[in-house]
Amino acid sequence: MKTEDATPTDTTGGTGHGPPAPPDRTDDRARRAGRADLIAAGAGVLLVAAAVVVGHVIQNRDGSLRAQWPPLLASWDPHLGPGTPAALVMAVLVVAYGPPLAARLPWRGLLAAAWAGSTAWVFSMALIDGWHRGVAKRLTTKHEYLRVIDRFEDIPATLRDFTNHIVIGEPGNWPAHVAGHPPGATLTFVWLDRIGLGGGAWAALWCVVVGGSAVLAALITVRVLADERLARRAAPFLVLAPAAVWAGVSADGYFAAVAAWSVALLALAATRRVRFPAVAALGGGLLFGWTCYLSYGLGLMAAVLLAVLVLARTARPVPLFLLGALVVPVAFALAGFNWWTAYHLLVERYYQGAGGVRPYGYWVWANLACATLAAGLAAVAGLRRSAVAAPGAVREWRSRPTTASPEGRLALLVLAALAALLVADLSGMSKAETERIWQPFLLWLLPAAALLPRRKVRYWLVASAVPALLINHLLWTGW
Repeated sequence: MKTEDATPTDTTGGTGHGPPAPPDRTDDRARRAGRADLIAAGAGVLLVAAAVVVGHVIQNRDGSLRAQWPPLLASWDPHLGPGTPAALVMAVLVVAYGPPLAARLPWRGLLAAAWAGSTAWVFSMALIDGWHRGVAKRLTTKHEYLRVIDRFEDIPATLRDFTNHIVIGEPGNWPAHVAGHPPGATLTFVWLDRIGLGGGAWAALWCVVVGGSAVLAALITVRVLADERLARRAAPFLVLAPAAVWAGVSADGYFAAVAAWSVALLALAATRRVRFPAVAALGGGLLFGWTCYLSYGLGLMAAVLLAVLVLARTARPVPLFLLGALVVPVAFALAGFNWWTAYHLLVERYYQGAGGVRPYGYWVWANLACATLAAGLAAVAGLRRSAVAAPGAVREWRSRPTTASPEGRLALLVLAALAALLVADLSGMSKAETERIWQPFLLWLLPAAALLPRRKVRYWLVASAVPALLINHLLWTGW
């Protein structure tokens, strides 16, 4: 299968398969692919513009969107902050030096640099709003988890009683985020408090540092399922992800990391690229079980996990993965928490609040505008290339799996994440706030940027970073 990002020096189409194409045909194909990338990015811009214009019309007419600056849950608030210089410096450094460093660093050095870079980018973006408003107080507002820490003094008793406080109208009903998630999310901050790391600052630090490790999980997964070259090309885009606007500071960044490591461990087990694949399979299952008790919607990550098994062409890790995945549900069930009961009560709570007012007809497509802003235009262009590559990738996978192109494998992984995101969108349980809620899915769209031509990488990095910087400086995106 030939890919579209061939350059004059890459006459095999970038895959190493098939006879060389004449240079003039290769150049023409590359120019057409480049124009198609720009058209895809332009379509993303138009989608966002339409969501902004239509959203403001609807919101000004009847207020039914329950968002002051649709499609984002944000308000107009131009400002600078202590993170402004750091964010600008980070953006410049990654654009200027990220691609060559990603190509040359030793693999372990690249992983360390990616984690540090992602963490620094998220922190600098959060600090644009200032330390107190942007970091220390983010997880202590009336909707957040830290408001109920004192109600978990007796954890088993609270878990048995948890479902009695989900629906609005019940005595002592939970704040929005606590009611909207299984208790694993809140318990994370309860346990931090128990070990002496209580308060908003420590909670924020946990979410950002752990959340930043999601980049490592994605890089490892791309390396073992596709190849190291594509993982290295994806690294700068993962570090400079526009989703940093909402990851700093949000528990959803932490959720994204847990889900990502579940995928990475399963990939390592399935490809046997780790010393103890059985332990990796068990660990991946354990993390997937925990993922499902952090957010109800993250069971959809099963689509990405299934793609891992399909690409590795094995079901060997499945029994151990499932065994690990049962640990958390069994533990919560024994403690008295019923996941299914809680989910059905959450649906009732959702439609009692903004979810029952927000029009599905707008959000079902405006959510995708939010995803465009959070993933970035480079990911949009990469998704276009993934969609184009998918049919050939499927044919290759079926006919000669051992020599299937890395680009095709990456395309299928990315499209599996997109499928999960679209199911979440169509469900109607994600009307608005998807720029934050969908971070676990959006993470897996970013590696698609590795399919873009190398000579255009810096332009695409700029196209991702500049809108993110503008959003963070012009809007207040807090709850």
